[in-house]
Amino acid sequence: MKGQEDVTLDGRKIMLYCNIGSPEDVTAVLSNDGQGIGLFRSEFLYLASDDYPSEEDQFQAYKEVVTAMEGKRVVIRTLDIGADKQVDYFELQKEENPALGVRAIRICLNRPEVFRTQLRALYRASAYGKVAIMFPMITSVWEVKECKRACQKVMAELDAEGVPYRKDTEIGIMIETPASILVAEELAKEVDFFSVGTNDLTQYTLACDRQANDLGKFFDPHHPAVLRALKIAADAAHKAGIWIGICGELGADLSLLETFLAIGIDELSVSPASVLPLRAQIRQAIARTCTLELLEC
Repeated sequence: MKGQEDVTLDGRKIMLYCNIGSPEDVTAVLSNDGQGIGLFRSEFLYLASDDYPSEEDQFQAYKEVVTAMEGKRVVIRTLDIGADKQVDYFELQKEENPALGVRAIRICLNRPEVFRTQLRALYRASAYGKVAIMFPMITSVWEVKECKRACQKVMAELDAEGVPYRKDTEIGIMIETPASILVAEELAKEVDFFSVGTNDLTQYTLACDRQANDLGKFFDPHHPAVLRALKIAADAAHKAGIWIGICGELGADLSLLETFLAIGIDELSVSPASVLPLRAQIRQAIARTCTLELLEC
């Protein structure tokens, strides 16, 4: 499958990207012929450090990945800690329900200097390839507008300093909550792409803690409610003329590929080892015959 296109028998093209957690993972992306990176979890920099990583440290890590991908899209998720990913030096207060608390983009908007440092590093890295910036845990349009204002401020700073960056850097958001599904049309007007985090979307839609091992069959990513949420998000994205992907574990589920095609998913971002098996199945599929029957109860 290496070197083959990610296209169905009837010509439907899919962007088949990879999820990574550090620059070292790029080797696996390249060896498995991933066509881009759909999720670079930037929090590894924070989890591996005893203090806030500097702008320069972050810039070098992002630049390393972007350069290695040689012009292919690299979607970098901004800081996503909290809930199950705790960092001591952030001194986050203990919460009864951390999955519903101060996490991800909420931390960034509450701590603008931390956010600014990361955004500066991301935009600087964009000068070396095709960077896309993705904001996690979005629930409201005002959050997206605040993120965009932070980006504009950073770009103005870099312009004033004469620092190169790509002004056309894509901005996207993760669709992970029922709230983001219900206002998907409004959100789609503000960004360049959606990426669905199916682990959290399943958790919040089904009221099932993804960390609880005893929930078993109750935590069901195949649940019609989860798949219908994907369809609502895809329709909203396409209505606004933007693309939509899946970066959660569900993206590599071969049993759902035809459902994803029917829903209208444009991109699947999976572990590097899942790329070639998924490509093989994509190339045997006929998109026009795919149905939405799995969305039925």
